[in-house]
Amino acid sequence: MKKSFIAASLALGLFGASCLGPNKLFNGLTEWNKGFNDNRWVNEAVFLGLNIIPVYGICLWVDYIVLNSIEWWGGENPVK
Repeated sequence: MKKSFIAASLALGLFGASCLGPNKLFNGLTEWNKGFNDNRWVNEAVFLGLNIIPVYGICLWVDYIVLNSIEWWGGENPVK
């Protein structure tokens, strides 16, 4: 019991306390999807298509790993 509590505390400390940036690439993709069409069913189909072809996942990963790191170390996010 004590070991599992320590492991859970370490995991929460490592993964729960993080500094995330503005995620401009992911948010830009989301805004593009919202404004793609006036019909919400078309927007939903585009959303599902972008999740099946993992565009959302790739954008989020690139935002987390690459772009937010560049912003952290360089001071400016390359996505405007």
